[in-house]
Amino acid sequence: MVERQLKRRGIADPRVLAAMGRVPREAFVPTDLAEFAYDDNPLPIAEGQTISQPYVVALMAEAARIGEGERVLEVGTGSGYAAAIFAELAAEVVTIERHAALAEGARAALRRLGYPDVEVVHGDGSLGVPERAPYDAVLVAAGAPAPPDSLKRQLAEGGRMVIPVSVDSHQELRVITRRGEEFEEENLGAVRFVPLLGKEGWREHEPDAGPTRETDERRSARPRIIPAEDLPRAIAAAGKPFASPDGAEVAALLDDLGDARVVLLGEATHGTSEFYRARAAITRRLVERHGFNIVAVEADWPDASRIDRHVRHRGRGADVERAFSRFPTWMWRNEEVLAFVEWLRGWNADRPRESRASFHGLDLYGLSASIAAVTDYLDKVDPEAARVARERYGCLTPWQKDPSAYGRAALLEGNRRCETAVLDNLRDLLANRLEYIALDGEAYLEAEGNARLVAAAETYYRAMYYGYAESWNQRDRHMFETLERVLAARGPGSKAVVWAHNSHVGNAAATEMGLVRDEINIGQLARERFGEKAILVGFGTDRGEVAAATDWDGTMEIKAVRPAHAESYEALFRQSGGPRLYLDLAAHRDRPLGEALAKPRLERAIGVIYRPETEMVSHYFEARLPEQFDRYLWFEVTSAVTPLGPETRAGLPDTYPFGL
Repeated sequence: MVERQLKRRGIADPRVLAAMGRVPREAFVPTDLAEFAYDDNPLPIAEGQTISQPYVVALMAEAARIGEGERVLEVGTGSGYAAAIFAELAAEVVTIERHAALAEGARAALRRLGYPDVEVVHGDGSLGVPERAPYDAVLVAAGAPAPPDSLKRQLAEGGRMVIPVSVDSHQELRVITRRGEEFEEENLGAVRFVPLLGKEGWREHEPDAGPTRETDERRSARPRIIPAEDLPRAIAAAGKPFASPDGAEVAALLDDLGDARVVLLGEATHGTSEFYRARAAITRRLVERHGFNIVAVEADWPDASRIDRHVRHRGRGADVERAFSRFPTWMWRNEEVLAFVEWLRGWNADRPRESRASFHGLDLYGLSASIAAVTDYLDKVDPEAARVARERYGCLTPWQKDPSAYGRAALLEGNRRCETAVLDNLRDLLANRLEYIALDGEAYLEAEGNARLVAAAETYYRAMYYGYAESWNQRDRHMFETLERVLAARGPGSKAVVWAHNSHVGNAAATEMGLVRDEINIGQLARERFGEKAILVGFGTDRGEVAAATDWDGTMEIKAVRPAHAESYEALFRQSGGPRLYLDLAAHRDRPLGEALAKPRLERAIGVIYRPETEMVSHYFEARLPEQFDRYLWFEVTSAVTPLGPETRAGLPDTYPFGL
């Protein structure tokens, strides 16, 4: 955690890094979430509160410049984790918590771990603990409407307060330094915290309505937005219902996208039939009526090349394996994709060679095959490392959190001995598979693409071996560069439709992926490169069934999707009452509905792995929907894809290009 989450993101104070390395975070989280203790994300605790992500705790500690002999006040004790960090740095720590149960739990945890001198107070944190003032540093773990005057007055001369402050629809982390009766402020950037409730914070029951000290003038100056309770009705009024996920009706709703250069179609899961069928219907219309000639999908390049040869009538090539024959087979080997592929082949049949629509994979070369090479090797030499590797590769599913086992296991001597052999195996695998792929005549684009992928894949897998967050950026940057290369190869008039998960398609800068973890994605890069000529389309669902596995390389199951969390965007759309709805988010960005939806809310993402038992931690993240997507398609109840191959229904033919 210290090496890869903190130092990598710029935390440099050696005392802070040492403190973060000494305090066991798993001792402060619920037992059922212990595996996520060293994940670079906040985690839920009791009373609807959270334990801040490690990076934010370290950032606040470093910004506060806590000296060894100083007195510190923490506002928002929570689980007690941050108080333990501050106790490693300061002489005295007073921490105040408004929830009595949390205060008592933190007090017990701190004593158990050897911090009996941390004073835990139950009370209104917005007022501080004036009887113990002055404080050299005050750190506030909740977002305030404005820096509370009481806390500012409790600062010693030269004292520093680190506090999240609400600004419009987001929060800024500020450092406030006392200089006599004046206070200097520094902005450290965007953050997300629970609201600071109290006399000098937000109202007890209306944390979004404004501060208790708000004047009539400030109230009248605030922009008028739709109240939260009216949002579902506003969504229903602005949205357009459609009857079927795969009919001409839903495709016609996006007819105005014809002038775009790239249209990115998302999905909230990797195993939902309605998402695939709607994307197919929209893509057919864009190809037929608007001149789109590229379909690019979140799939391995060589497997998709097999599909491309089929749909463009270029022969079978020199393949020796079925397309998409490795885990997760159902993601692309399914009835829904087969139906679209056969339509695309038929569409191309009577067209000149140069006018045919092509099909390409954007993902890193042989992703699933390379993962299999890693786990097969580790199964032989170190079964425990193999288990950890499979867990680590679970992170390839969007937003899946990586358990603490990764970081600890990656440092074990046995795993370090494995690294060289694992990477050698990968390089050999990549090089050998290129030999037969390069035999396929026409395929300069294929061969050149595969050659580029060798270098990118080796870098990616090296990063994945250690669990680096950079691996996500490496992957998405590569996918976007592949898209650009295909567009260039098809000529200046080329236009592409992209199929990928919402977490790749939506603008990362509008989600915690970008705001918290400094990650990018295809949608963000497309927006930066193509501007308004890039259209980002998100998909969502509330409940139903999905094809997914419990663990990486596990068996596909048809799993029940739980109804969405009450504080999520999905819950708002569920409450709108429409079973299927299309909403033009871009058209409402500067209107009351867009302003209301721009407040960060939870959003769910299910990849090839779905773990309902840890859904809140494994599958939810914060986003601003109108900034993340331009359009949104809502399906209240959805069903699982129908897989081909070993999982297929009896009697369904396994035909080329998916079979031998």
